[in-house]
Amino acid sequence: MKRKRRKKQRFLNRQNAIAFSILLLCLLICGWLWVQPGFDLFSAKELEQTIKSWGWLGALIYIGILIVSVVISPIPSAPLAVAAGIVWGPIWAGIYSVIGGFLGGLLAYFIGYTLGRSAVHVLTGKFIYFSKNRGEVYLGWVIFITRLLPVLSFDLISYGAGIAGLSLPIYATATLLGMIPSTFFLTFIGSTFTVGLPLGIVFSILFLILLIGLPYGIHRYNWFNMKDIIQVE
Repeated sequence: MKRKRRKKQRFLNRQNAIAFSILLLCLLICGWLWVQPGFDLFSAKELEQTIKSWGWLGALIYIGILIVSVVISPIPSAPLAVAAGIVWGPIWAGIYSVIGGFLGGLLAYFIGYTLGRSAVHVLTGKFIYFSKNRGEVYLGWVIFITRLLPVLSFDLISYGAGIAGLSLPIYATATLLGMIPSTFFLTFIGSTFTVGLPLGIVFSILFLILLIGLPYGIHRYNWFNMKDIIQVE
């Protein structure tokens, strides 16, 4: 009885109420955009037209889309950040993308923390396990690396941190500081396409090398002891 009461108290709190309210609002925004005729979520031109038609609300719409892209795996956030770089330029696109990605990461963390591994499996189709044997600070550094470099899925790391009960300040700090450089790198790639195509191609190739090379190195050589700390099934 006491165990059920603790679970209920863990679920029914102000933080979770705010988190799920934000998620519901973002889902409504994405649902509304989805039914708009001719709207393509991954087209920079369509994104730009939508943003301009809504004025300053366009940035909020983009942030809402990013939040949903973190929580719902099939929606990739990297192409959105690149498209945002084309629309706003690297600085403002980077700021909006960091806000959306960070809020989405917090939402995924609270979902993992509150609903647990079974619910995350329903959302993602995967089970994720975090080991805290080396301590929470070390795990925070691992999360920082996964945010800084495109090693593992953004949403899986967020869910896993919540399931493991990692300290919220450690998770939030590692996520925010780690995602800033990589996010601005993506928006800069997008902005280069409006300046010069060759430079954009060079940066895209470098990003692709990182995207393929880092997961291979972790799988083959267990860089950063990642395989001992994070397991995805």
